[in-house]
Amino acid sequence: MDTMSFEELSSFLQEDIFLIPEDKALYLAEEGKAAPQVKEEREKLPSPAPPASPPKPEESPKPLLEEEISLDPIPVKGNFSKGILVLHEESELLPEVMEMLVKMINACGHSMTEIGLLSSEVLTNRSMDEFLALNAHTVLKFGRIKHPINAIPAQPYEIHSEEETEFLFADSLTVISEDRDLKSKLWKSLKVLFNITS
Repeated sequence: MDTMSFEELSSFLQEDIFLIPEDKALYLAEEGKAAPQVKEEREKLPSPAPPASPPKPEESPKPLLEEEISLDPIPVKGNFSKGILVLHEESELLPEVMEMLVKMINACGHSMTEIGLLSSEVLTNRSMDEFLALNAHTVLKFGRIKHPINAIPAQPYEIHSEEETEFLFADSLTVISEDRDLKSKLWKSLKVLFNITS
């Protein structure tokens, strides 16, 4: 193994170098006339200047937890001008199911342009606060929806009111479209909800 002088060692070592008496004798024996370069015991050898530290940024970035995370609002299909929201289990409504829904909404004295449509997929991973931010006055929930709205204690086909919002939960639109009894049951509930006397 090659030996190095203290000057060579100090060029790449950051720590201080100390020479103890035993090493001093070995060093003198090997170096011979290099003794004048050896410093006395416990005397520090010169070490290279420490590398310049990078400049500190003026402001450190805020931790992620302190930053406000703003989510996009829940996207509602339709104009939603009357505050009537239809939640449906199906990802897409089949033409015959959509036709039944249009007739049902029209029979209640409203048009499809006045309501909002939301599928279960759109509500997945959305909080109840995000849902309430939509400010729906009437919520018609058809089928199974993966959302905390299920915690509302509404009985199927019965009107349930909470503060300024009325809820009506029923079977999925696809199931209702294929069952006359369910259509009749839903129509009776809608008449009560929308104050239809005829």
